[in-house]
Amino acid sequence: MLSKLSSYQIILASNSPRRRELLAGLGIDFQVRTISGIDESYPESLKGEEIPVFIAEKKAEAYLKSMADDEMIITADTIVYLNRPDGTGEVLGKPHDAQEAFRMLRELSGRHHEVITGVSVVTKEKQVKFAVTSKVSFAELSDEEINYYINNYKPFDKAGAYGIQEWIGFIGVNGLEGSYFNVMGLPVQRLYEVLKAW
Repeated sequence: MLSKLSSYQIILASNSPRRRELLAGLGIDFQVRTISGIDESYPESLKGEEIPVFIAEKKAEAYLKSMADDEMIITADTIVYLNRPDGTGEVLGKPHDAQEAFRMLRELSGRHHEVITGVSVVTKEKQVKFAVTSKVSFAELSDEEINYYINNYKPFDKAGAYGIQEWIGFIGVNGLEGSYFNVMGLPVQRLYEVLKAW
């Protein structure tokens, strides 16, 4: 099914253990290669799906100079977007500390939010980029539950300060529309379609 990819050395450009696990689940041979210190800022004018696609492209650009002719680079970025009742919205990135993680989870408690992952697949000849959005709803979380999760799971490497596959997902997520794996950090079903069509 993905036999056309056999001529490529596939590189997953991510430190995320979740992304590694998900890509491995497609039965693809790949290597992990990371470059530290990539700037993940973006113009404030960008909205929704534009943001993680822009960052995924930015990550890909960092690899292009050293990329071999037979390599395929996969980069991704995930954001959590919270729509507040007052009509304002906020992109929730990775929390810097426990206090910020608490604030994010308190904001997500009892509300819906969107998890958006942007993906870039690049070879020397071609680039395909896309975004996938999943809608997640949380039950009301107590301060005790939030603090227990932060103290025991240290979710500082996760957008929105949570991993759906962890304890907080078990007790907090009461609704999901779209891809579960996208919320984990890589929309593997859509990625599979892109690779199959390569």
